[in-house]
Amino acid sequence: MKQVEKLLKELNQQTLERQTRRHFLMDCVSKVGGLALAPLMFGCDTGSSNKAVKGLDLSERDLNPLAPLPPPYAGKAKSIIYLHMAGAPSQLELFDFKPELAKYHNKPCPESLLEGRTFAFIRGVPNLLGPQAEFKQHGESGAWVSDFLPHFSKVVDEVAFLKAVHTDQFNHGPAQLFMQTGSPRLGRPSLGSWVTYGLGTENQNLPGFVVLTSGGKTPDAGKSVWGSGFLPSVYQGVQCRSKGDPVLYLKDPDGMSRDMKKNLVTAINKVNKEEFDQYGDPEILARINQYEMAYRMQIEVPEVMDINDEPEYIHDLYGTQPGEESFANNCLLARKLVEKGVRFVQLYDWGWDSHGTDHDGSIDMGLRNKCREIDRPMSALLMDLKQRGLLEDTLVVWGGEFGRTPMQENREGKTQSFLGRDHHGDAFTMWMAGGGIKKGASYGLTDDFGFSGIGEQVSVHDVHATILHLMGFDHEQFTYDFQGRPFRLTDVEGELIRKILA
Repeated sequence: MKQVEKLLKELNQQTLERQTRRHFLMDCVSKVGGLALAPLMFGCDTGSSNKAVKGLDLSERDLNPLAPLPPPYAGKAKSIIYLHMAGAPSQLELFDFKPELAKYHNKPCPESLLEGRTFAFIRGVPNLLGPQAEFKQHGESGAWVSDFLPHFSKVVDEVAFLKAVHTDQFNHGPAQLFMQTGSPRLGRPSLGSWVTYGLGTENQNLPGFVVLTSGGKTPDAGKSVWGSGFLPSVYQGVQCRSKGDPVLYLKDPDGMSRDMKKNLVTAINKVNKEEFDQYGDPEILARINQYEMAYRMQIEVPEVMDINDEPEYIHDLYGTQPGEESFANNCLLARKLVEKGVRFVQLYDWGWDSHGTDHDGSIDMGLRNKCREIDRPMSALLMDLKQRGLLEDTLVVWGGEFGRTPMQENREGKTQSFLGRDHHGDAFTMWMAGGGIKKGASYGLTDDFGFSGIGEQVSVHDVHATILHLMGFDHEQFTYDFQGRPFRLTDVEGELIRKILA
C-alpha cells in the first residue's frame, strides 16, 4: 500500500499548495524573482507556444504529444532500430579490409600519419598493427567481411556500408553525445527524441522511444544520449530492462485495483490540468501524458516485453536466452516493439573499447568474443524483419562513436601486454539496412592503412540528415525554437548521402 499512500500524498500536496496562504506567498516571491531574472537569462524561450498564456485553445497534439503525425514528406521508413556499439568497434577487424596494412605489421608507423595528430593514449612512434582477422568477399555485392562475423556475412546484400565516416571527437563521452544528439555537449535532444517529436508513435499504449542496454554498463555519456534536451521531456527515451520486470513498479501493489489506480491518476491529472491552465508550462502537459502512459503501459508492456512465448525457431535464430540480459534478447525485443508500433528503438551494447589493456580489451581475442555476442542476433534481426515484411519500412542503423587506429596502442609510450588500437575519428565504418536503403551498396574509401578517408567521406551530420530524410523530414527545415533561435539536429551542416538511397 506504500504506492497508494505515495499517490494520495502527492494529490493532497498539490491540492493544498493551490489553497494555502503560505504557498501563495512563496509562489508570489518566486514569480517576482523570475521576472527580475528573465532579462539576465537572454530571454530563454522554452520553445513552447505557451497557448494557455496566449489564450489559445489547446490542440489534440498538445494534450497528447505522442499522437501519430504524418511526416512532412513521403518517408520510406516508419520506424528505426539503432544498434550502437558503445566503446567503438574496430573497422579494421570487421569491414575495412587492408591487405597493405598486413604487410607492414609491427613496423614503425610513418611520420606522415603522426604529424600534427593527437591521440587519446598513443605517444611517440607506435608500430603498425595488421588486421587480426581473416577477410573474404560475400554475397552478390562482394562485400568484405571478416571471419569475426560469419552470420552477418550471409546478410550483407541487405545492407549499405559507409566506409569513411568521420568525427572530430576522440573521447567516448563527447563522441557518443555527438553521434546520438548532433553535439558533443550536453543539452541537445537525441535522435530518437527528434523522431518521436516529429512523428509521434503508432501505439499509444507504449512509449514512442524505447532504450535497451546490454554489456553490463550504460554508455560513457550516460543517459543523456537518449535524453530529450530542450524538447519536452515526454520525448526522452524510456529505458526498459531485458531481465526481470521491463519497467520498475509495473505491477500494482496488493489491494489496489485498476479502477482505484485510474481514479487516482484522473484526480492527480485534474490538478495538473488546473496548474497548466494557470502557468502554461509545457512540462505539466508532459507530466499529465506520462501518468496516462504509465497507466496504459501496465496492460501492454508485460506482453510485448516477454519473449518466452516466441516459437523455438525464433530463439534458435537469435540465440536468445529468456530471463538473461543480453544483446540477443534485446534484438528480439526490438523486433517485437517495432511490430507493435513503437517509433524508435535504441540498443546500446557496452564493451567495445579495444585498447589492449587486458584480455577482454584485446583486438584479437576480446573483440572476437564481443562479435560472437552480436553476430548472430543482429543478423537474425535483419532476417526476421524481412520475413515479416517489416524491413522495407524499418530502418536499421549500426555503428559506434568512432573507429580505431591502424597503429598498435603504446599507452604512454609503453608496449601493451595485449594487442589493441587507440581511438580514431578520421575514418570508421557504419552500416544501414531496410527502409529506403539501397541493398548491397558501399560508399566511402580509405587509404591503404585505413587511417583517413580519401573519397566519399561523410560526417555525423550527414548520417543524421540521411536518417531524417528516410523518415520523411528535410533536416534543414525540421527545427525547434529554443533560446531565441531555431535549433536542428544537424546544427548548420549535413548533406544527404544519396548514393545509399534506394
